[in-house]
Amino acid sequence: MKNKNRFVCLLSLIVCLLSGITYLWAGTSGKIAGRITDAQSGAPLPFANIIVEGTTLGAASGLDGYYIILNVPPRTYSITAQMMGYQGVKVTNTRVAVDFTTTLDFSLKSTILEVEGITVVAERPLIQMDLTSTRAVVDAERIEQLPVEGFGDLINLQAGVVEGHIRGGRSSEVVYMLDGISITDPFSYEVAVDIENSVIQELQVISGTFNAEYGQAMSGVVNIVTKEGSRSLSGRLTSYFGDYVSNHTKTFININHINPLSTYNIEGSIGGPFPIFGTKFSFYTTVRSYYNDGYLYGKRIFNPSDSCDFSRDASSEWHIGSTGDSALVPMAPTRENSFFSKLTYRLSPADKFSYNLMWKGRNFREYEHTFKYNPDGDYNRYNVGYTHTLNWNHVINSNTFFELKIANSFHDYRQYVYEDSLDPEYVSPARLIDASNYAFRTGGTQMWHFYRNTTSYTGKFDITSQVTRTHQIKSGIEFRKHKLFLNEFELIPKRDEAGNEIYPFEPDIPPITSTNHNKYTNYPFEASVYIQDKMEFKDMIANVGVRFDYFNSSWKFPTDPRDPNPEAPLRERDPWFEDAKPKTQLSPRIGIAYPITDRGVMHGSYGHFFQIPPFEYLYTDPEFEVYPLGLETRMGNAELEPQKTVIYEIGLQQQLTDAIALDVTGYFKNIRNLLGTKIYETYVMGQKYAQYINRDYGNVRGVTIALEGTYSQYLSASLDYTYQIAKGNASDPNAVFWDALANRELEKFFVPLDWDQTHTLNGAVTIGYSQQWGVSLIGRYGTGLPYTPSYKGIRIARENSERKPPQYNVDLRAYYNLKLIGSNFSLFFKVYNLFDRMNEVDVYTDTGRGEYTLIGDPGKIRGINTLEEYLVRP
Repeated sequence: MKNKNRFVCLLSLIVCLLSGITYLWAGTSGKIAGRITDAQSGAPLPFANIIVEGTTLGAASGLDGYYIILNVPPRTYSITAQMMGYQGVKVTNTRVAVDFTTTLDFSLKSTILEVEGITVVAERPLIQMDLTSTRAVVDAERIEQLPVEGFGDLINLQAGVVEGHIRGGRSSEVVYMLDGISITDPFSYEVAVDIENSVIQELQVISGTFNAEYGQAMSGVVNIVTKEGSRSLSGRLTSYFGDYVSNHTKTFININHINPLSTYNIEGSIGGPFPIFGTKFSFYTTVRSYYNDGYLYGKRIFNPSDSCDFSRDASSEWHIGSTGDSALVPMAPTRENSFFSKLTYRLSPADKFSYNLMWKGRNFREYEHTFKYNPDGDYNRYNVGYTHTLNWNHVINSNTFFELKIANSFHDYRQYVYEDSLDPEYVSPARLIDASNYAFRTGGTQMWHFYRNTTSYTGKFDITSQVTRTHQIKSGIEFRKHKLFLNEFELIPKRDEAGNEIYPFEPDIPPITSTNHNKYTNYPFEASVYIQDKMEFKDMIANVGVRFDYFNSSWKFPTDPRDPNPEAPLRERDPWFEDAKPKTQLSPRIGIAYPITDRGVMHGSYGHFFQIPPFEYLYTDPEFEVYPLGLETRMGNAELEPQKTVIYEIGLQQQLTDAIALDVTGYFKNIRNLLGTKIYETYVMGQKYAQYINRDYGNVRGVTIALEGTYSQYLSASLDYTYQIAKGNASDPNAVFWDALANRELEKFFVPLDWDQTHTLNGAVTIGYSQQWGVSLIGRYGTGLPYTPSYKGIRIARENSERKPPQYNVDLRAYYNLKLIGSNFSLFFKVYNLFDRMNEVDVYTDTGRGEYTLIGDPGKIRGINTLEEYLVRP
């Protein structure tokens, strides 16, 4: 059972050191378009000037009065229309979003005398007329208002998202883009480097049929554009600290001890022009340091070197060699440091160069229940990632521009107890053997060392052209070369030349030919090309595109799966291996928006989406070794085919009042060729292994209903509801392997997937007065996730046939702004899990609850803990 407890920031402070905070021009862009007409006659006005203030962007209207401004970075602008003999008009608060068209029409009044122009404040449109598939957009201002910590929290707030699963897909089916470049680690399809919320100018979660420019994803795209320095120098310093508190002291030990510094965050940013270069050269830099003890503690009753003997029946005769100091130790702490910098050089109105670097390091541990009384024996984990990108944006003419990007990203993950694999602090693996069920470990250390890193090099070229007033063509080509390194091994006792174990224990690294040591370096390659046409007619908007993907694993596979290991051949053959063939796929996509009134628009979309399975499953067990007896081995497969999803979507956006808009969308996903496993038996009877193949399948259907409103300058709110059914033959690619180990029959029917949350409700409310004070609340409710009922370890019903209790949570953020000595100050506090809700994420499968189980008499527990102590799992 897990619970995200109440987090109280006891004091929080933001100091704006200089003038104010400004935002970037992002690496991807939107469009502004409209028509200039005479206010009296309605006739088109040619050759009027339209200027985007604070930039070099602008356009002149054509003979028909229409104008188009391409390559507009996402932010809020003031737009001015001017013409000789007419009174100018300025529209402020005009918001531009990536991949969308902001329509802005001007009616100019003729005048003989030169008079001051008119200023109009634009209202944020409640519906997006050119939206052809579902896309949620969150800008920097909104991010700052919400009680969220990481960008993952922002993603989970969107309709159709359940703990990283977008519209019922596996969590690995998402691609993460940063300024137009993928930052997804292909090893696992996790994000290679976490992005801090403070550097995000705009975040988009695309859960519908995304355009052809996006590939290697089947469920969604998370598209992030970052801030950059503006034309004036500004800085910001943020600091907060706090702790976890809860009334559930029985479940969470040490939760009633308040330490205001157990969580702290210090972050600073500065941006603007370089003084000696004027406004052509600007920068934006932010640095952050964060630490969190977490709310899960263990008690150091034992040290890893301790040894106990519980073999005798009488507990009075047990030997308990406890040398721990009984200190309370955080078992899931996190320490993070990050750095982001973006340099921008505007060589000319037609050429802009930018370079950005994002680096983040993270040291952390994950709670392991069995080590609660021996916390120092569990793994330490280390994550380091960076990505840096060089971008050239060149405007060929007023209708065409291109972007050339070159990027490099790196992600390194390490896991061990002690960094030195031969550290004398390691003790014999025999000390890790459980004395009995339901007993905490009383000594010993985890023995595996795990090292892996991924280096990716990307080259990408995109060109966009407004070939006519109604057709915008975008095309691009991309190449990605990866280097994947892995080295994992389980420490073994060192032996002398005679083969006897050395006493006292000394650790040793097993040979590479053994089944408990895997090592490889591989160089997979990807390439893609796409073309898409955005057609904007008066009564219809369409996005039509096609994408071609190529992938080469640059690896091999055994020609006979019943005899895979060349180091221990069972039969003679030649060749032993065959090179995996390159994989290709063609993905057509179409989306249509059909305005039905000036306040309503319908949309429908259809598309094919492909994704190579996570690369770790191509290269698992690179020596093709099989354990001699039983089923222990899982083997990769370089011949895996791309996974495929076909998505259908239809929806309606309708503005109900001047303040409220409704969005209703229905969708269906047909998923095939998903990653799974197959059991092979070698020519040796009883020797089996599992290999990854394309065998799993599923489908998802659902509907989302969203209401959004801005009722006044003091109040805004949003509410969305998702009804969804996500079914398949397996939630886990290893399901067949686990079933075979347990001698269970394979699942032959569609069953609810582990993340199948039938009803999900998200709501957000913001109350405030201008820029002086404000309060934001986020509420989430979800019906229970499925689980498989069992009794005494035996399954008693079909897989995922019962439901866990529902989950809900409320978070709060409040702030007060003031101005002192020329600087802006903001005092704020955040409270997570405001009502101290205990959400039962993990449950006992015999009761469906996380608080109790039907376990009868477990027999004598050979350890120092009671059964109740063991069963209380935070």
